[in-house]
Amino acid sequence: MRTTIAQLKKGDKAIIKEFDLNNIPLKLLEMGCLPGNTVELIQTAPFGDPLYLNVNDSHLAIRLETANEIEVEIQTRNAQ
Repeated sequence: MRTTIAQLKKGDKAIIKEFDLNNIPLKLLEMGCLPGNTVELIQTAPFGDPLYLNVNDSHLAIRLETANEIEVEIQTRNAQ
């Protein structure tokens, strides 16, 4: 089963596995959103979009549409 950033719960940590470069804004790549890097879901906006992330100690917000394109492997599940 394919797991994406959009499926993470608040506090979950994961490793970015892969994504299609054509579907990801260049700015995300410049900020460290690259395969092998760690991502943590910090918060979700009230209506579920955007998502607030910590990617290698950089905080950024991405749209749910983009989050669905980034495949991850969950490392730590928050027990909420």
